[in-house]
Amino acid sequence: MDIVYRLRFLSRTLLLLASAVPFLSAQTIHLSIDSSKAGATIDRNIFGQFAENLGHGLYEGIWVGPDSSIPNTRGIRKDVVAALRELHVPNVRWPGGCFADQYHWRKGIGPRDKRPATVNSAWGDVIDTNAFGTDEFMDFIQQIGSTPYVSVNVGSGTPQEAAEWLEYMTAAAPTTLAKERAANGHPEPYKIGMLGIGNESWDCGGAMTPDYYVSQMKVYSRFVLNMNPAQRGKDQMLKIAVGPGTPDTEWTEAVMKAWNKHSWAWNINGLSLHWYTVPNGFPPSTKSENFSLDDYVKSLKSTLFMEDFLRKQEEVMDRYDPDKKVTLSVDEWGAWYAPLSGSNPAFLVQQNSIRDAILASLNLNIFARHAGRVRMANIAQMINVLQAMILTDKEKLVLTPTYYTFKMYVPFQDATFVPVSFDAGNYTHGGVSLPRVDAMAAKTQDGKLLLEMTNLDAEKPVNIDADLAGMQARSATGETLTGTAVDSINTFDAPNRVTPKPIVVRVEGGKLSVTLEPRSVTVISIEQ
Repeated sequence: MDIVYRLRFLSRTLLLLASAVPFLSAQTIHLSIDSSKAGATIDRNIFGQFAENLGHGLYEGIWVGPDSSIPNTRGIRKDVVAALRELHVPNVRWPGGCFADQYHWRKGIGPRDKRPATVNSAWGDVIDTNAFGTDEFMDFIQQIGSTPYVSVNVGSGTPQEAAEWLEYMTAAAPTTLAKERAANGHPEPYKIGMLGIGNESWDCGGAMTPDYYVSQMKVYSRFVLNMNPAQRGKDQMLKIAVGPGTPDTEWTEAVMKAWNKHSWAWNINGLSLHWYTVPNGFPPSTKSENFSLDDYVKSLKSTLFMEDFLRKQEEVMDRYDPDKKVTLSVDEWGAWYAPLSGSNPAFLVQQNSIRDAILASLNLNIFARHAGRVRMANIAQMINVLQAMILTDKEKLVLTPTYYTFKMYVPFQDATFVPVSFDAGNYTHGGVSLPRVDAMAAKTQDGKLLLEMTNLDAEKPVNIDADLAGMQARSATGETLTGTAVDSINTFDAPNRVTPKPIVVRVEGGKLSVTLEPRSVTVISIEQ
């Protein structure tokens, strides 16, 4: 028995040594962080979400109805609400998307059994019962503790229709529309955080020219008014104009040139930007499950273009708005892959892997680096559509790797950006070269230093050696998110394959050291 025990011990020792070899040979990357050199605030609204009436995003994803056997509060899934509350979701954009410019709000209010059934021609020509309308959305917003970002119909609607919708939602005085809202069970006016003046007006929102859109934007900005007296001053509703969806600057130029000469009669607070990660171009053909390492690197290469896209638009905005009064709102972003086999192609169903968690971290870091101008963003989309936080199947629910990235980033909401200097190194596969590491830091209001590091290398770990200046670092804790392969996913049967795990961090003498696992997202909190 003694010989058997020794053989087992030797075998285990050899296995441990073998598993340690990659870490021993890992490349070391040096970071320099000075927490005294603070930058702009990382606005919590860059962690916004998007819930369009598309596929099973609203119906089944959020709304199951009050008579459903799935636990719900007034028809809204309890499990979804609980999961989203953990993300501290700052704002939710609704009803679209392309759907917004065919949505007529009156069809979605009043007794649900009397609401008309309509055709969702934007997404699959399916029947929309209109059971989920304005008051249901506001109920959902209140349940998750978020702020509504409402997109009005500029394409097929009118300024009068949009103005009356805002009056229905926000009027405190006893107008006829306010009384109608009260009769529908909501006597108190709603607070609307943001108003989207149309959606992709250059394409599905009406195929408008920039100049024609600007003429419409002025009218909607002038007459679509928030009537809630509680939304004055700092709590005013922000008006977001349609911006570009392609890398050229023609649309941005037209909107900002008009804004630069705006009068008391109208104003905007933000300009939207839409950019999806579509590795091989439209129509999306890259698989979202069982994909190759080639697809992994191409996807990350594609998503890094966001940096150049933002910079190009910011150059135009800075010419007309050097004080950065107008927000650049990236209110649609994320990965767009081929529809899952067997799904309705119009429902944009795709799987969500550790690749998408990394893709999300790269974009969030880019937004943080542009925090002086980028103060709002909305990932597409929240549930069951595109790069979703949550997937549902009847009573089942699973949290995706992207969900966990957003959860790990919660401490960054409203933190102060701190620059990080580093040589990212290179990770090359199949002729595609990527930075090996990306990093971002911020300081919280209670004095903690947050450090995020993403290891893009799918195959090798990276040793991090960081110099910490501007603080007396005493201790650090952290967690990391990775998977056994680039296409690792969480499933309804195995929901915990890709979840954050604690990571060992060493802090001593003003230095921090940690080893990043391959294909990983890591967030560290440093105490002083």
